[in-house]
Amino acid sequence: MRVHVVSDVHGNAEDLATAGEGADALICLGDLVLFLDYADHGRGIFPDLFGVENADRLVELRTARRFDEARDLGRRLWAELDVDRDTAIEAAVRRQYAELFAAFPTPTYATYGNVDIPRLWSEFAGPGTTVLDGQRVELGGLTVGFVGGGLRTPMRTPYEVSDEEYAAKVEALGDVDILCSHIPPDVPELTYDTVARRFERGSRALLDAIRRNRPRYALFGHVHQPLARRMRIAATECVNVGHFASTGRPFALEW
Repeated sequence: MRVHVVSDVHGNAEDLATAGEGADALICLGDLVLFLDYADHGRGIFPDLFGVENADRLVELRTARRFDEARDLGRRLWAELDVDRDTAIEAAVRRQYAELFAAFPTPTYATYGNVDIPRLWSEFAGPGTTVLDGQRVELGGLTVGFVGGGLRTPMRTPYEVSDEEYAAKVEALGDVDILCSHIPPDVPELTYDTVARRFERGSRALLDAIRRNRPRYALFGHVHQPLARRMRIAATECVNVGHFASTGRPFALEW
């Protein structure tokens, strides 16, 4: 069995269309939407609406963890644009989803990222795409569990849930051979982004499940430039696969 795994696609539909080549299945761990590319401030929904200079400023504020000022900037720009914020964002997300879901091969098993909008996925996921969140599936004789979304942060991205709700989804999986999530377990080396120069939120519930159930693999994304891309926790190989937007290369898993 050969499975290709991607996360943090962030608008890279061109490479997504070939990500499943040579594999029996594709796994996608979310963040399909590109709101703002921190490497190229001219790409994404935000610069399309407000221009590159404002995108530069937003990235500067967020990187400095000046989140209140970043929100103030956003409120001012939306007021000046004089359009309904939710309507404009949803229209842009729908355009991205139409292209990205059409690029998924069959079969694809996917869960949400923190910047995704779960309620829209059912409109775009075709019959070859199975969406799972707090659920498991059998692939090639192994049990694969999926936990989507992120934990609550000052960024207030679209799909953030409480620690308790997230832990309940992890608990619902039970013992799995491969634990798939969008965010990493709460380990400093796996949660620190070396370019953004901040710790992203990892999940203690995921870490506890890894230590308790000892899956073969824990696969995740979310942190684009982690201090450590992979490490072993007890018997589990933990691998960050959240580099797809920049590299276009999936992580290959065989058994």
